[in-house]
Amino acid sequence: MQQQSLIRYALSMAIAAALSPGLVRAQDAAPAPAADAPPADESQATTLDAVVVSGTARFKGVRKRDASFSITTASLEQLQEAVPLSTADALKVVPGIWAESAGGSTGANIFVRGMPSEGDAPFVTVQMDGAPLFPPPTLSFLENSTLFRMDDTIDRMEVLRGGPSPIFSNGQPGATVNFIQKKGGEETEGSLRVTAGSDNLRRVDVFNSGKLGEGWYYSIGGFYRVTDGVRDTQFPADKGGQFSATLTRSWDSGEITLYARHTDDKNAFFTPIPLLSRNNGKDLSSFPGLNAQSGTLLGNDFRRVTIPTGPNGQTISRDLADGRGINLDVFGASMDFYVGDWTISDRVNYVNGSAPTNGLFTGASPQTISSYIASFGSPGTATYTNGGGAVDPNQQVLTAGFWVVDKQIESFTNDLRFSRDLFEGNTLTAGVYYARYSSKDTWYLGNNMLLTAQNNARRIDVTLADGRQVTRDGFVGTSFFSLRGDYDGQNTAVFLADEWQINDRLRLDGGIRYEWQQVDGTVHNTATVDLDGNPNTLYDSNTSISLPSTRRIDQDDKHFSWTLGLNFKLNETSSLFARANSGYKLPAFDNLRDGNTKVQEVDQYELGFKSGNSVYDLYLTAFYNSFTNSPFQAFLDDGSNFTTVGDSRAYGVELEGAIRPFGGFELRATGVWLDAQYENYREFTGNQVMRQPKTQFRITPSYYWTLPVGDLKLFATYSHIGDRYADLANTQQLPSYHTLDVGANLHVGEHWEFTASGSNVSDELGLTEGNVRVPGAATGGVFLGRPIAGRSYQLSAAYRW
Repeated sequence: MQQQSLIRYALSMAIAAALSPGLVRAQDAAPAPAADAPPADESQATTLDAVVVSGTARFKGVRKRDASFSITTASLEQLQEAVPLSTADALKVVPGIWAESAGGSTGANIFVRGMPSEGDAPFVTVQMDGAPLFPPPTLSFLENSTLFRMDDTIDRMEVLRGGPSPIFSNGQPGATVNFIQKKGGEETEGSLRVTAGSDNLRRVDVFNSGKLGEGWYYSIGGFYRVTDGVRDTQFPADKGGQFSATLTRSWDSGEITLYARHTDDKNAFFTPIPLLSRNNGKDLSSFPGLNAQSGTLLGNDFRRVTIPTGPNGQTISRDLADGRGINLDVFGASMDFYVGDWTISDRVNYVNGSAPTNGLFTGASPQTISSYIASFGSPGTATYTNGGGAVDPNQQVLTAGFWVVDKQIESFTNDLRFSRDLFEGNTLTAGVYYARYSSKDTWYLGNNMLLTAQNNARRIDVTLADGRQVTRDGFVGTSFFSLRGDYDGQNTAVFLADEWQINDRLRLDGGIRYEWQQVDGTVHNTATVDLDGNPNTLYDSNTSISLPSTRRIDQDDKHFSWTLGLNFKLNETSSLFARANSGYKLPAFDNLRDGNTKVQEVDQYELGFKSGNSVYDLYLTAFYNSFTNSPFQAFLDDGSNFTTVGDSRAYGVELEGAIRPFGGFELRATGVWLDAQYENYREFTGNQVMRQPKTQFRITPSYYWTLPVGDLKLFATYSHIGDRYADLANTQQLPSYHTLDVGANLHVGEHWEFTASGSNVSDELGLTEGNVRVPGAATGGVFLGRPIAGRSYQLSAAYRW
C-alpha cells in the first residue's frame, strides 16, 4: 500500500470534518438529549453511575449499571496509584487479564480469559479515543500496547472484555483497551509534573488546556524521560518522549475533535536469564553472578555491533539501547453530531512510523567454557573479545542471539455510525468500519554470541587447536532466519446494532457484523550459505540470506459475527446481565506467511451481577469461551520455526469490588479463577493453556485523611499470581508468587500534589516466562526464565493550575 494513497484518505476525512458543521447547521438541529440522569440522591452515587463509551453503539455512551457487558474503568489518578511499569502493566487493574510486562516498557505478552496464544497480545486491541492504533492487534514482534505511552494527557482508561466488541471497530473478540484523551474546556487547566526514581529515573510531564474562542478548545501535553531501568544495562534503558495536541470545535448540535501525537521512545528489551530452582521448580534463586531482581546480560560489551548479512560483505550496525522502541505519528479525529432525528458518529485515525526490535534472545542453559569447547572434539583457547585475557576454564557461558527486526507500519481506520430512534426506548445503529494497513519487515534472527553468564555479560572468542575458528568478535553464528516481507491488508465491515429499553427494569441489545478481509504480500525466498566459503570459520557456515526471488501471499476471508445481551434491574442498587456472542480472528500477515490460513472462531457466554451504593461496589462475572483453529508459532533455539493449530475452551469467574465501611478507608479487590484447556491439539490435548494462571487476585487498602497541610491518601496493593506453565507440553512449571506495591499521595492547597510510590517493595522473585525456545526444558536445577523487575521507588511533584 502506498503512503500517498493513505494520506489522500486522511485528507479526505479532514476535509469532510471541516465541511460537516455547515451541513449540520443547515438542518433543524435537534437539541442533544441529556445523558442518562444521575441518581436523585447524589450521596448514593457509585461507580455504577459512571458513563462508558466503549462497547456502545452510540457516542453518548451508557451507565455501567445499564451495560450488559463487563467493563473496567480507571481514571488517570487510579492508574498512577497502580504503580504501572508500562502501558501493559496498567492492565493489572483489570480482572481476567494477565499482562506479562517483565520484558520492560514494551513488548509485553497479554492474555485474556484463557484465550490461547503463544505470546504477544492477539486478543487485546489498544484504542485512542475509540480508534484502534493498528488494526491487527498483533504482528510478530509488535503488539498494540507497544504503540502507546501513558502520560498526563490521558483522562481515563476503559477496558471492555468480550461483550459486544466482536461487532464494533476491528471486531476484537477479547479485550478492547480504550484510552480517552483530555480535551480543552471553558477554564484554562494544566499541570507540570517532575518525577525522579531509584533507577536514576528523570521524567517531566506537562499538560495545558483551555478555550481559544467561542466554541474552540485546545489541549497540549507530553513527557520526556530517561532512566537506567531497574536492571543495570550500563546504558539508558528507556529514553524518549511524546507530544500530543487536540483541537475541539463545539456547536449545540455536536462537536469535532482533531488530535495529533508524536512518540519517539527507545526501550531496552529483556528476555529470560539463567536461574536456579529446587523443589520441582517451586523455589527460585539467582544464578551465581547474575542477580535475578536487578541484573541483566545486557551491557556495553555488545551494545553496538556490526552483523554480516550477505556473501558480498553486506553488514548492518545496531544498538541494543534502541530495544523495542517506536518512532510513531498518530493523526485522528472524533466527530459526534445530532442531525434531526439522527445521531452521527465517526472515529478516524492515520498511523505511520517504525517499531523496531533490537534484543538479546537466550536459548540453552549455561555450561562451563571448557565443556563448550570440548563439544567441538578438539582442544582450544578462549579469550575475552574486548580487553583480551584468557577465560577461566570454569567460567559459566551461554549463547544468546542479537535479534534484529526492522518494522515500518502504516494504517488508516474509519468507524462511521448512524443511529436513529425507531420508537420510544429503541435505537437502531448502522455502521461501517474500514481499515487499510501495511507492514514492511526486515528480520535477522539468530546472530548468536558466546557470552559469560553474569551481570553485563562479556563476549568470548574461541579458537580450536585444529585451526577452526569458532567465533568472530564473540559471534558463534549469523542469522538463522532472514526475512524480507512487504504486506498489505484491507478490512471492510458493515454492522447493525439495536438497543431497546423495554421497560424500567429490562434492557436488551444485539448486533450483527459481516466483514471482508483482503491480504496480499511479497516474501523473499531464502537460502542457507557459507558466507565466506571457508569451512574453518564456523561462525558463518550456516547463514540465512534473502534472495531476489519472491513468493506471493494472497488471501481473501469473509466472516459473520453476532452478539446478544440483556440487563435486568433487580432494584435501585443491583442488576443482572447476560451476554452471548460469536466472533472470529482473521489470519494476519505472519499467520499467512507461516501457512496458518484458517480463521479462528470464538464463541463466548457471560453471566454477571452488578451492585453498588455509597458503601460498596461489586461486579461478578462468570464466563465461558471456546476456540477453534487456534494457531501456535515459535522460533526454537535450533533455528526451526515450530507451528501447529488446535482448539481450546475456558471458563472462569471474575471479581471486581470495593468496600468503604467507615471514614476515609476503602478496600478494593480484583481477581479471577480460570480453567482453560487445549482441545484437539495433538499431544497437548487436555493440557492447561500455557502462561495463564488459574488464580490471580489483588487487594488494595487505602485511607484518606484531611490534614492541616492538605489531603493525604495512603495505599498499598498485594498481588498474588498463581502457578502457570510456560509451554504447550506443561513441562515447564512457573511457580506462584506475590508482590507488594505501596504509595502515598498528598494534595497541598489548590495547586500542589506530591506522590511517592514503590513497586515490588518486597523484592519478590517471580517468573512470567520460561524457556519456550527449548521444548521439553524443565524448571528444575539450572534453567532460563524471565523474572519480574525487583523493587523500585518513585517520587513526583506536580503543580496544577
